[in-house]
Amino acid sequence: MRHIVILIFSILLTTNLQAQSRRGTIQIVGDRKVTDLVKTHIEFNERVKTIPGYRIQIASETGANSKSKAFAIKEKFLNEYPEMTAYLVFDEPNFKVKVGDFISKLDAFVFMQKIKSQFPCTIIKDNIYPIRTEEEQVEENN
Repeated sequence: MRHIVILIFSILLTTNLQAQSRRGTIQIVGDRKVTDLVKTHIEFNERVKTIPGYRIQIASETGANSKSKAFAIKEKFLNEYPEMTAYLVFDEPNFKVKVGDFISKLDAFVFMQKIKSQFPCTIIKDNIYPIRTEEEQVEENN
């Protein structure tokens, strides 16, 4: 009896090893809509080029006159640092003032330390910037 169990076990083991050594092709069957969606995603990524970066949020205003307060803070910043860019963003219910287009967090941190005495409520925020081609930059300057 013991010999029969060992014989059956050996046959099953060698059959399993042979089945694993065979090579073949794999065919993935899926919905056509998924393939179309992936193609659309790839085309979008080829058209819209972006780069991760950082901006410094210097103010977040809410309530009565929050929009005018945010504009005043933006103007104050631009008067002090005309070489920098400033953005007014409405993130309901807040008007936020963000400044700079920094590639590295270290650059953003260094600038934040420089302005922290004038704008004490500063915080570094992740952002994604569109990459502009040289043609787009020339058109913007004209």
